[in-house]
Amino acid sequence: MLLKFKKTVPVKNLTRNENELDTAVTAAIETGYRHFDTAFAYTNEHFLGRTLKRAMENDKRLTRKDLFITTKLPPNGMDPKDVQYFFRKSLKDLQLDYIDLYLIHFPVAARRSEDDYAIFPTKDNGEFDSRDIDPLDTWKVLEKLVDQGLVRSIGLSNFNSEQIRRIYDNARIKPAVLQVECHAYLPQFELHELCKELKIALTAYSPIGAPGQQRDKELALISDPTLTPLCQKYGKSPAQIFDFSLSEEDMEVMNSMAKNRRYFSFTSYKGMPDHPQFPFRIPY
Repeated sequence: MLLKFKKTVPVKNLTRNENELDTAVTAAIETGYRHFDTAFAYTNEHFLGRTLKRAMENDKRLTRKDLFITTKLPPNGMDPKDVQYFFRKSLKDLQLDYIDLYLIHFPVAARRSEDDYAIFPTKDNGEFDSRDIDPLDTWKVLEKLVDQGLVRSIGLSNFNSEQIRRIYDNARIKPAVLQVECHAYLPQFELHELCKELKIALTAYSPIGAPGQQRDKELALISDPTLTPLCQKYGKSPAQIFDFSLSEEDMEVMNSMAKNRRYFSFTSYKGMPDHPQFPFRIPY
């Protein structure tokens, strides 16, 4: 995948929690992974930075330019005056001098507290403690990070079509990437078409569902019996079915699974769906 600044992005990327990170990242690099996706909100940037630094020290053939690192600005860092602080903290923890791709993680801003990792803080009554911040104002600060050579490309995550168009139409530096939840239950056909029109690369999180966080058996994508004939046909596991090209007939089977169902709806945060920037109130 080629972004506008002519940097080729490895299509597969690895996102892990800190308990598995060191072993997983080391094994991934040895396997050939070069794209690592993290976020301030994941609280694992310092682990990833340490592991990547050690990998480059141990293998002199592996250099910074071989890697593609994505990280994200948290909701509690969206105030324009706070963006630099959170970005610099990510940069320091990752032990890098620049970030390949920096995304606004979520369009709804949260109040910043004394705890930087209180990503979605709550009030005393249990409601989400939001801020009314225009993502376009946040975007303008990200553009300055590009101007400073600290970021190569900037993009969005979890934004809807109206929010994407507004950023695109008013941006000096256009979004290079949109990252959204995307899988067979939520194929995001309309957003994909919009991204093609605007020449924005669409990347998916939870492309095989979220088996590690699955609570509702009804939503277990990789256990869906619709996949069984495809698994038998190709001799693959349900997870592997999503990892190579399928025929047009196979894709019709896959597309029939669309249910417009999310694993990550963010509705568990009391009051968040009422925020004017909440992205999932419109179809896409």
